[in-house]
Amino acid sequence: MTGDVKYYLEDLSVGMRSETRAIITEEMINTFADITGDHNPIHVDAEFAATTAFGQRIAHGALSASFISAVLGNDLPGLGALFVELNLRFRKPAFIGDEVIAIAEVAEINERSGRIKMKVHCEVDGVKICRGDAGVMVQKRPTS
Repeated sequence: MTGDVKYYLEDLSVGMRSETRAIITEEMINTFADITGDHNPIHVDAEFAATTAFGQRIAHGALSASFISAVLGNDLPGLGALFVELNLRFRKPAFIGDEVIAIAEVAEINERSGRIKMKVHCEVDGVKICRGDAGVMVQKRPTS
């Protein structure tokens, strides 16, 4: 397993940053609704959603936020890390066709515990749709 680790704790420094991008699709929203059981009509019913303040279907907030998990698990700190905490504030929705950019930046490193704090957010067209922080446990480099 250690060969699969992207970054060990000792490889990280405050300010390191990574991002991932995804375009929200109708299929994504419907699949997310089926997986979670959240079939709120604001997400899955175009007729109903047209009557709301948004005027159209919106992606589940948790769907947009899930791209943060992709950054943490795949890129920074990447393979071998354990995502243990997420605190987010949702500001705006994402719509079908929007490109969501999830961004994570190392904010604090606790060498003793192996835990790092990441500042995270998702944005669409340069506007933050959610922001907060995430806690991640990162493996220390194995000793020989």
